Amino acid sequence: MADPTPPLPQPPRAPASSGEITLRPRYCECDPMGVAHHASYIPWFEIGRTELLRDCGLTYAKLESYGVLLVIVKLDVRYRRAIRYDDLIRVRTTVTGGSRVKLEHQYEITMIESATGWPPSGTPGAPLVMAVASTTLAAVDREGRPHPLPDWLVASRHAGSDQPPLTPGSQAPLHR
Repeated sequence: MADPTPPLPQPPRAPASSGEITLRPRYCECDPMGVAHHASYIPWFEIGRTELLRDCGLTYAKLESYGVLLVIVKLDVRYRRAIRYDDLIRVRTTVTGGSRVKLEHQYEITMIESATGWPPSGTPGAPLVMAVASTTLAAVDREGRPHPLPDWLVASRHAGSDQPPLTPGSQAPLHR
């Protein structure tokens, strides 16, 4: 039986290849010592991905309503320094590859402002990298079967997709 869901409309803007958000770890995301729990980073990456999609004029909820669901099939996180309650951090999300049915992202979390003065600021002018990560998302339908991504969401079609991926310790510009 054919899927009765109509094709997903083209978003108003081409998806960007990278974007960034700033946030402060909430008290509930931290352990009793005030250090952000390692599991708290995963929702921060999700916020980065969903805001990257929202920036092109389409929400993840809208994508799902058309029967395209993105599930994480791979997650790799490298923790470098502790992030503490109320630190101001930047999460940079970059689309690094994919195929007709998957999207790959890399993330870099950097310190903007330490709430406690620790850790030290690092090299003047260079962001202090707190963590780096990567994810692979697969597109599936509502039954969990592989589903092709809309043409406009295929990684090679993202605006600026010729940018090199972030690598641990890279000094890629933080603003697009």
